[in-house]
Amino acid sequence: MIPRIILDFASICAKKGIEEAVLSPGSRCAPMIIAFARHPDIRTRSIGDERSAAFIALGMALQSRKPSVLVCTSGSAAYNYAPAIAEAFFQQVPLIIFTADRPAEWLHQMDGQTIVQGQLYGQHVKKSYEVPVDTEHPDALWHAQRIISEAINLSSTLPQGPVHINVPIREPFYPDSNKQRIRFNDSIKIIEQTHSDPQISDTQWKSLMVEWGEYPNRLIIGGQQPKDETLMALLLQVQEKHSIPVVGDIISNLQNVEGSIQYQDVFLDPGNEHLSERLGPDLLITFGKSFISKNLKLVLRRFPPKAHWHLQSTPGPIPDTFKALTRHITCSPVSFFERLLKSVKPTGASNARKNDFLQNWKNQDLNVKKYIGHFFEKSAKGEFAAFHTVLSALPCGTQLHLANSMSVRYANFLGLVAPNTIEVFANRGTSGIDGSTSTALGAALKTEKTVVLLTGDMAFFYDRNAFWHAYVPSNLRVIVFNNHGGGIFRMIKGPEELPEFDEYFETHQPLSARSTASDFGMEYSYCNAQSELTESLKSFFDTDASSPKSKILEIESDSMENATVLKKFKAQFRALQ
Repeated sequence: MIPRIILDFASICAKKGIEEAVLSPGSRCAPMIIAFARHPDIRTRSIGDERSAAFIALGMALQSRKPSVLVCTSGSAAYNYAPAIAEAFFQQVPLIIFTADRPAEWLHQMDGQTIVQGQLYGQHVKKSYEVPVDTEHPDALWHAQRIISEAINLSSTLPQGPVHINVPIREPFYPDSNKQRIRFNDSIKIIEQTHSDPQISDTQWKSLMVEWGEYPNRLIIGGQQPKDETLMALLLQVQEKHSIPVVGDIISNLQNVEGSIQYQDVFLDPGNEHLSERLGPDLLITFGKSFISKNLKLVLRRFPPKAHWHLQSTPGPIPDTFKALTRHITCSPVSFFERLLKSVKPTGASNARKNDFLQNWKNQDLNVKKYIGHFFEKSAKGEFAAFHTVLSALPCGTQLHLANSMSVRYANFLGLVAPNTIEVFANRGTSGIDGSTSTALGAALKTEKTVVLLTGDMAFFYDRNAFWHAYVPSNLRVIVFNNHGGGIFRMIKGPEELPEFDEYFETHQPLSARSTASDFGMEYSYCNAQSELTESLKSFFDTDASSPKSKILEIESDSMENATVLKKFKAQFRALQ
């Protein structure tokens, strides 16, 4: 007999606008599986590997910007959600996690699949809830229903994030089909929530503008965020009217602002004091989440601005990434820049100092763009060159996912050729390699656009179970850069000089993605020469309906050669400075 409250879980989620649930098989969670699977307004998918299931749900929520539901059984199954939950917490992605559990009296009684599940995810969820084990009394039922509404509201409240609902369930788990007819309560009460953006008072704004006038050289840097057309348009006006450089890593999606700075990770050098002085801001304005560029962090930490304002409308920790924070402004970037454009007069052409500051940044960015073109004309070797070719060939409208380690770093060095048509995603909340493929696959399930994942071999094989189900979408394209080991450790200073390097850092592996493609019924292609790659990409990106399969392209390279090419790229540019 399925308890009334478990059927209500699905009804409340559906009424609150949740459309997707990812379910993992198990006995104790069977009542919840049945409730969600049979609800007509929720689409469900069964994913056997809980770690992959959670990242797939994360990808769906990233794409839809709505919470996804996760359901699993008790014990270690619930722990396998943890990496994706941590990623969702730091990337501020809404997830609703239902974990089935044994009633409390069975804890520490040597019964199977029983662990301490209360507060299981610690500080990596916004809150953990415990549903009453018995809800026959009307007040207990009301309490349990209220928990679900509150949990969904909290997950969707800025900053968004995961919430955990632990559900103790008694046996029997399976309904007797002859005795119970599954009926959902379409009129069930829910608790709605109205959000509003904090506003800066007129007095506060006047004070800010007085301070604004004290700093002639201003710089705007955006962290990781989804593509926002309104914000892009505002930043373009701010850049043009006030001669303020707009800087963003590839995951900031600020490449969509024409004239924005894309190549700071290449031209910034904490050891070049003359360059840092010319590019150093008096006032730094930041917003968004994480930053990739290590050089950007090092330069601004070594040569800090006089003032640093961070725009964040949400409660919670305020990042002081550059160790220079002087003011937290509680408003959204859109509302701040809208008001700025209305209240501050444009920079006049006669104000040469402000224009020079912007031009200094643009000149450096243009130098890198030209240098990249010349470099790959003469040095078309290794995975760095292959990355350049792939990024240049991305179809318009692509949803680009970047795995961690070298993939996201290569992309940040090289930028996008057609940025205004491409949105970029990466698991930079925790920056782990686990789950990159599953996240991209989850996103592909929620869009008709082509989803392209660029990944290294370690991240790819680590998340092979991303395909271990019946829902691999035909719009997914996976490009695996296989150098047969953890090539990043040849790229960073320190590990390569250690005697333990070969055995303990560069994880040698002989695998090919061909077997993965064969196992899961995906199209596979391979190349190891730059001359073959351009032609291979044409058919790889083709979305011909006559071939409704996802595709894997494997590009093989040599780890030592890759390290040599990247070091050459950096050294030659430094020599030109």
